[in-house]
Parts: sequence; C-alpha cells; structure tokens
Amino acid sequence: MFDYSNTAQAVKERTLIKNVYMWMAAGLALTGLTSLWMASDPARVQQMIQGGTMWVFLIAELVLVFYLSARLLSMKPLTATLCFAGYSILNGLTLSVIFYAYTFESITSTFFITAATFGGMCLYAMTTKRNLATMGNYLGMALWGLIIASLVNMFLKSSSFDMMISVVGVLVFCGLTAYDTQYILNISRNYSGSLDESDYIRFSIIGALKLYLDFINMFLYLLRFFGRRK
Repeated sequence: MFDYSNTAQAVKERTLIKNVYMWMAAGLALTGLTSLWMASDPARVQQMIQGGTMWVFLIAELVLVFYLSARLLSMKPLTATLCFAGYSILNGLTLSVIFYAYTFESITSTFFITAATFGGMCLYAMTTKRNLATMGNYLGMALWGLIIASLVNMFLKSSSFDMMISVVGVLVFCGLTAYDTQYILNISRNYSGSLDESDYIRFSIIGALKLYLDFINMFLYLLRFFGRRK
C-alpha cells in the first residue's frame, strides 16, 4: 500500500497546519500577556475605560482586522506579521477589562474550558468525513444575527435575552471553529505544495487569525456562564 503519510506533500501539509497553530498560540500569548500587564494596575484599566482610550483601541482593532482580512494575501510577510502582532496586542489592551469585572480564578478556569472545547471542535473537523463547507453560509448568517441581537440588547438590557445570545454565541463559534479548521486543512491539501516561503507565512497567518478570533469569541461567550463577577 502506498504510504501517503511519508510523502513530501504530506510533510508540507503538516508544516502549514503546524505553523497555523503556532501563529495562533503566539497571538493568544501576546493578548494574554498584554491583558495581564494592563490588569496588574487596576488604575490603568480604569483610566482606559473612563478616559475614552478604550474606544480608540476598539476602533483601531476593527480597522486592523478588516484590513488584515482584506489585504493579507498581498502583504509582505513582515507587514502581515506586524499587523497580526499589533492586533493581538490591541485585543489584549481591550480585553484587560475582564479582570476588572471577573475574578482571576474564574477567568483562568474559563480559559481552560474554552481550550478544551476549542480543541474538541478542531479534532472533530480533522476526523469527520462530513464536508463542513455547507455550514459556511448558515454560520455567517447566524453571526450577523448574533451581532444585531447584541446591539438590540444594549437598549433592551434583558438578562434572559442576554443568556440566549450567549448560548447561541457559543454554538456559533463552536461551529466556526470546526468550519475554519476544515477550511485550513483543505487549503493545506490543495495548495501547500505550490506555496513559496512568503506564501507559507501569509497563509499561516490567515489561518491563525481565523482560529484566534474563534477562540477569543468563544472564550468571551463562555465567560458569561462561568465568570464570577467581583
């Protein structure tokens, strides 16, 4: 029997997938360290919230993530790397507010719950024979519905509606994790053999950004269930 696992193509596929998860882990580490640094001084977090700097960071985040999503394939590897690192740091600055609202122990436990859930969905995507590409449109519509519902509830301030949004949010980002993982696997199978070193970096960062966003959003929705307020 032909052993596909030992071919050069398979090695390239595994390398691309490994790089995606390494970049994602690096982004999460940058975000976590930045958040911890901010949270080490509660006055610094309070000043960010009350001084309006938080809105500047949030707008900068949105601009940067849309710019990355649209232009990443045409960027130089160094530019793509710096933009991804910059986004991770900005996200860390804004996420530091969770330490202001929740206990450190509940944040830590929620992180591990998220990691286990995320890992489970990635494993499912890697082992299932089902084509998850058909889920893309439905998950996209669900995501927009989630955003609209969250905006509406900013005015309604309904705790029961917020709980429903949180449940849907966890389900949507579980689905997106599986969908994006299979998308990355398909990219690695179809294109890894034709990529040069620069393309490897760009595609790795694209995949890392997708999974990074899935992880962060899943974590934030799970925090609504498992986070203990101060």
